[in-house]
Amino acid sequence: MKTRQKDRGVPEPDEPWSEVSPGLWMGGHFWTDGTGKVQPAVAVDEFDLVISLLTLAGHGPHPSTQHMVTELPDGPLTADQIHSVQELARTAAHALRDGRTVLVRCHSGYNRSGLVIAQSLIELGHTADAAISLVRQRRSPRALNNETFEQYLTTGLQVAHLLSGLDTPG
Repeated sequence: MKTRQKDRGVPEPDEPWSEVSPGLWMGGHFWTDGTGKVQPAVAVDEFDLVISLLTLAGHGPHPSTQHMVTELPDGPLTADQIHSVQELARTAAHALRDGRTVLVRCHSGYNRSGLVIAQSLIELGHTADAAISLVRQRRSPRALNNETFEQYLTTGLQVAHLLSGLDTPG
């Protein structure tokens, strides 16, 4: 399954992950260091829960860290994929309420992770607009540059789930 749209003209972030809200981190598998060299972002044991929307060998986390993997495309989602985003966001919000640290990551830490992070913030009481703004402020202005994902959030994932399910043969 192709998971990432190529050549959006968006450079890798300048840090492996960013704290969007206390205990809630957003990141990717790659970042650019101060010399402009792309580096792997390897999660070891810094987080209590890692949610990976893309997996690559050698990027962690340590086997003792709770690791949830749900591969998602960086494009329109099916009803089942939207449901998975809802479940991952609920899991992240629950972990945060329990005082655990959470990393949500995709390739660069802009879109797929932004979708799950923003929905987690919505689960925690933020409005969609406030969640999107916080993601862009704390991770990067380039975050959530996938307009479809932004529309899912502003429409509401429950509505997006129902609407995308209309295209699914019964």
